Amino acid sequence: MMAELHQTPTSLCCCRKSLPISGARCVGDSGRPSAAPGPGSPRCPLVDVASASNFRCFKLRHFHLDLRLNFAVKEMSGWLVLDLIPVQPGVQTLVLDSHPSLLIHSIDCKVPGAPQDDPVSLTYRVDPFTDYGSSLNISLPPETLKQGRLIQITVRYTTTDGPAIWWLDSDLTCGQTRPLVFTQGHSVCNRSLFPCFDTPAVKSTYTATVRVPDGVTVLMSASRSSYSKQDRVFQFSMEFPVPSYLVALVAGELQHVDVGPRSRVWAEPCLLSCAVKKLGGSVERWLGVAEELFGPYLWGRCDIVFLPPSFPIVAMENPCLTFIIASILESSEFLLIDVIHEIAHGWFGNAVTNATWEEMWLSEGLATYAQRRITTEAYGEAFTCLETAVRLDALHRQLRLLGDNNPVSKLQVKFEPGVNPSTLMNLFTYEKGFCFVSYLSQLCGDVKRFDCFLRDYISEFKFKSVLAQDLIDYFLCYFPELKDAAVAHREGLEFERWLSGCGPPLYEPDLSAGGALTRPIQDLCELWSCSDPPDPQCLTSFDLSTWSTFQIVLFLDRMLDHAPLPHGVMASLSSCYSSLFDALNAEVQIRWLQMVVRNSFYPDLPQVRAFLYKHTSRMYTVPLYDDLVAGVMKCVAVEIFNQTQRRMHPNLRRTLQQILFQNATAPPNQNVTALSVVPPSPSLSPQPTATATASTTAGTTAAVALRDVNVSA
Repeated sequence: MMAELHQTPTSLCCCRKSLPISGARCVGDSGRPSAAPGPGSPRCPLVDVASASNFRCFKLRHFHLDLRLNFAVKEMSGWLVLDLIPVQPGVQTLVLDSHPSLLIHSIDCKVPGAPQDDPVSLTYRVDPFTDYGSSLNISLPPETLKQGRLIQITVRYTTTDGPAIWWLDSDLTCGQTRPLVFTQGHSVCNRSLFPCFDTPAVKSTYTATVRVPDGVTVLMSASRSSYSKQDRVFQFSMEFPVPSYLVALVAGELQHVDVGPRSRVWAEPCLLSCAVKKLGGSVERWLGVAEELFGPYLWGRCDIVFLPPSFPIVAMENPCLTFIIASILESSEFLLIDVIHEIAHGWFGNAVTNATWEEMWLSEGLATYAQRRITTEAYGEAFTCLETAVRLDALHRQLRLLGDNNPVSKLQVKFEPGVNPSTLMNLFTYEKGFCFVSYLSQLCGDVKRFDCFLRDYISEFKFKSVLAQDLIDYFLCYFPELKDAAVAHREGLEFERWLSGCGPPLYEPDLSAGGALTRPIQDLCELWSCSDPPDPQCLTSFDLSTWSTFQIVLFLDRMLDHAPLPHGVMASLSSCYSSLFDALNAEVQIRWLQMVVRNSFYPDLPQVRAFLYKHTSRMYTVPLYDDLVAGVMKCVAVEIFNQTQRRMHPNLRRTLQQILFQNATAPPNQNVTALSVVPPSPSLSPQPTATATASTTAGTTAAVALRDVNVSA
């Protein structure tokens, strides 16, 4: 638990120096500006190169899913009903994002309330689009189309092995008694769950009916739900508009415990008590702090479901129902940060969403800033500075590998058609975005005034999708004296350079408030970075058993930067700390074991074996296999893989086969993308499929695999 981290709340540690206080307005101010122009009046037609759909031709008012889950054949079958209003004249075709794994059976159309409201069967064709989807082209009957008149399109289909849907046999679940299925839509995977406008620019409400076998509980990212035990049917309703990627489902043997007036924890029975004990009443506390900072929580419920180790990422901010990997329960501090980050997405990302994937930082950078405002108020400035130091260290580590001119270091990453947005999910999205938001906070001169701005920003744009220019325009209108002072054009700190420039952040927050926690780490690193082991007497003032997880993580991350160490130094390091690290959580263990592997330190190799026998999640296996293969221990990696692969999800198995046997290729239509939708774990090497390709014209320097970066991208 984090009680020992509580300190007197102070201002967020992101103001290096005070700037002149501007005339900010708080909630309720009658002079609050309106955004001009806003997402409702775009400067030019919005283009999303990751979507094949013609979403600008229609308004999606609502959609309904009716699905039957078949665990025996691992299929979902049913239908989708789209309530659409044509908004452009002369439209004769509806184009939806789809996927080759979707089997389309039939499509029909009707006009609700029309004298002849019998469905009309429609013709359609499926065309290739990219390796992550296809386009479903539906011919619409001209007699039913009138601009502004509602039409209903019904698509009957069956899912197969698409990237959004993860079927787990019972032996891959935590309890190993019943199978489980979950979906993961971010960024562009949900087109394999249902045909849709798969772009964050489009939001709508939805309802769902899900039919399941006896003994299966279904949860969805919805604000309301009900269950008919007699019919084994679950009903869901999301009354707030969401983009397609935030539609999520999980079904299996799940139980819950209420942990607050608007939050409950869901998990398999064998995990539930541990999850509840770890979270306690913290969720409501964090929600209360967030509401004080950013205004009312808009989604009603704030439930959390813990998923088996096969969950491909750490956490996902599905509205009303956060998905989080159960493996993170080992570390209270990482669990705290991950859950708070997902809570922050309730305002930044879910309520106000980036309109294109080229500007993911609008969700992740703002959510990271909000997360740190929450932790500062709840646990003190020093704790926030320590966690921020871990992340910014990782950011600069990634920059050293990629180079300052790599296009993936831009906040606005322009990628060409065919590039999967998920492969561009990296630390820059989070941490460079955070630094830009911190700079905006410093410009206004008072972190509390910036809180007021963010509250009004949410109020202005809630349930809409925005571009970076919308945020900047609103900021400059909100603080007119800053606009008059031309802060957007300050030499070396131009807003355009922030957004479009490569390289490190132009400004970083002052982290000196965390010095009491970080200075001992730096001092200890210096002792161990010499060619000879340090004098034992010099180590007596460093008691790592009293350090927090983030302190030990930062120490090990910085020691990994010095690997390989002289053998004598590594042996002494192991003698001092190996038994301590082995008794701590997985976040510490994996970093220590990366030290063992990168230094080819064979005496501690049994710990590597034991760790990989125990852990079968992507976040704890891929980094170690990467390091084993990169060094002289590939034969050890192959041996461990052969002994453990049957306990791995097929997608992870394919990823590791790619690492171990470089000629192996993953079959099509499988979800092997390496994305992270929480602040990436700062030490874990990314999956080998996550390349830093920003466009097909970026050249070879943009295609550096992020495998050897000490981060999870």
